[in-house]
Amino acid sequence: MDKREALGSWISGPRAAAEQMGADFGYRGERLGLPKEGPGSVAPVGRRVAALFIDWALCLLIAYGLLSHGSTTAANNWTFAIFGVVSVLTLATVACTPGKRIMRLRLVRVDGQRLGPLAVVVRTVLLLLVVPAAVWDRDTRGLHDKAVGAVQVRM
Repeated sequence: MDKREALGSWISGPRAAAEQMGADFGYRGERLGLPKEGPGSVAPVGRRVAALFIDWALCLLIAYGLLSHGSTTAANNWTFAIFGVVSVLTLATVACTPGKRIMRLRLVRVDGQRLGPLAVVVRTVLLLLVVPAAVWDRDTRGLHDKAVGAVQVRM
């Protein structure tokens, strides 16, 4: 292996380097028994991030328009609380937030059933802490999803 190959494997990340050495990780969701593509497959990271931004923007609009009386500082504070409430209410009732619905995603337990209200509350609190959502496994499930046995899938 020359220097360029070593640098390429380092930049590509540990998964790419392991795959070059012959490791087979399979596709995202295979260990969970989910299909490789189509409905029910693990949601792509880009769609999940887009859904999060849509939800945050909607909550910011609600906070600014209804609760902050024109103060951007107050709107930012209210957005956090509104985001938590919207997440809990929509995930517990219809298994997707407005942003997830727009991006055609839903949140389910690994066995495909809807999450219970307590699991939704625990997941939302962990999501609001940010750190658990930033740590993923090889199926790209955040710790907030793993803690409650959930996975975000395509509709």
